[in-house]
Amino acid sequence: MKTAVISGGAGGLGQALSAALQAAGWHVVLIDLNIEGLAQTVAQTPIGCDLTDADQLDAACARIAQAHPRIDLVIYNAGITQIGAIDTLSDAAHRKVFEINYFAAVNMARALLGPVRAAAGTHLAISSVAGFTPLYHRTAYAASKHALEGFFKSLRSEERGHGVRVLIAAPSFVATNIGRSERQEDGTARPGSAADGMDYMTPDAAAAEILKGLRRGRPMIPVGRVARLAWWINRASPRLFQRLMERSVEGHGG
Repeated sequence: MKTAVISGGAGGLGQALSAALQAAGWHVVLIDLNIEGLAQTVAQTPIGCDLTDADQLDAACARIAQAHPRIDLVIYNAGITQIGAIDTLSDAAHRKVFEINYFAAVNMARALLGPVRAAAGTHLAISSVAGFTPLYHRTAYAASKHALEGFFKSLRSEERGHGVRVLIAAPSFVATNIGRSERQEDGTARPGSAADGMDYMTPDAAAAEILKGLRRGRPMIPVGRVARLAWWINRASPRLFQRLMERSVEGHGG
């Protein structure tokens, strides 16, 4: 039985990825801050962990490595968004976004290098269209996803010699928390909760595209119609993409 580890495993996309992998015969380890409602089963192991707490993360990864010396897939899915203009962005909020979206993934990848190498497995980072393009009122979020992509693209070269693949998936807007953003005073909020998005995908549809890209070994997986268009337009003309993005997102009240 193959083993996958998913951070942010209790969220909408994490659960969709988990369900699809379990249906294909995988054992899935789900890491999240709140694992209430996630049952321990033959095919599923939930682990509660604050990924921004170094001691908790080290302990969780040590437990996983001991139980699963060979890990076939790690999906770095945990994340938050931050919405607001730069003149309202506090340093604390900026760092909070990076701690969850970037540093937690980096530290988790480092801790699980051995088991992934042992299986000649795959690191799969869940980025965003904002990881390769600008996004209005998302300076901290876009910066964290750009950093995430830079790290994993560079890790790809280091891990190739170990037979390990490193892939990046970039969804556009996935409707995981519409209507329940619980946006904090600092502008941080649950992923997939923004009301200014467009052409939202369901978590199941996004998971299906991500896992299709995984099976094909695609280094970069734009997820959904908007993501694919953004990928090509931004590569052809970054200036045109920026104008289209501003018109679209500002028009939705971003």
